[in-house]
Amino acid sequence: MRSSGFVLLNKPAGVTSFNALSPLKKIFKTRRIGHAGTLDLRAFGLIVAGVERSTRLLPYVESASKTYTFRLHLGYLTDTLEWDGELIEQGDALSISASDLEAVLPQFRGDIEQIPPNYSAIKIKGIRASDLSLQGKEFELKSRPISIYELKVIGKGVSPEDSTGVAFASFDLECHCSKGTYIRSLCRDIAAALGTFGTVSHICRKKIGSISLSDAVLPEDLSVESILSPDKVLPFPILALSAAEAIPIRNGNWIPWKGLVENVLPPENLVFASNETGEIISLCRFEPGRLIPKFFIGSDE
Repeated sequence: MRSSGFVLLNKPAGVTSFNALSPLKKIFKTRRIGHAGTLDLRAFGLIVAGVERSTRLLPYVESASKTYTFRLHLGYLTDTLEWDGELIEQGDALSISASDLEAVLPQFRGDIEQIPPNYSAIKIKGIRASDLSLQGKEFELKSRPISIYELKVIGKGVSPEDSTGVAFASFDLECHCSKGTYIRSLCRDIAAALGTFGTVSHICRKKIGSISLSDAVLPEDLSVESILSPDKVLPFPILALSAAEAIPIRNGNWIPWKGLVENVLPPENLVFASNETGEIISLCRFEPGRLIPKFFIGSDE
């Protein structure tokens, strides 16, 4: 069995998430590589990759909240909602200050509805919305519920030199949000609340749950030492098993558990089980009096 665990990757702008992960296949000599949450081509920042059996844990990573920084450009709209997309609308110059922007942000905090961008990976009858857009097909995406826990202005920005439209104001913002939030759509909607059009640049994912970009590694710096044990990424309690207890868990059978378990997270009450050497071997569900394995993630004996 090859190494199993997580790798924290710092994806550069201009590289697809798929290509950024490709060095992992060579380093760990496996094709079993996955990741939690794709970043757009022009976006950069944190990606959590799973190696070998730990790919089964990725849905628990992906469900965590995300924190982004980004630059909002006011004054024009593009087909991709990014600064260099095909120009759709060019608005008139308006005088919008940081305080004007702050005044509309409260309506975007909390539980809201959001329509995803047409250029997205959302599938319509099995076809990606982005592919339909490239084909010139007409379609409509429905709004989806999202949660924005924090949204604030962190400074003023400038428009990139290769912008396809003219921005009369640019601001840097930070957003802490739920899974499924599109920053491009958020910029579009904030601009509309200000009576104009909006695009985005410099999207950076800073955090996934409690995992920070500062702990991530650039693709060119990846090595076998970059892999982390699953408990370094997911906050589940660890139950240390004896050699005798590990055998049935490895085989998919539950075991009696009389000890206390602290900090279990409802509704599933998930915990990691480790063997005598401290290796995480299984994700389990704790019930009073017993430990039930969900799936095995340890190495082969």
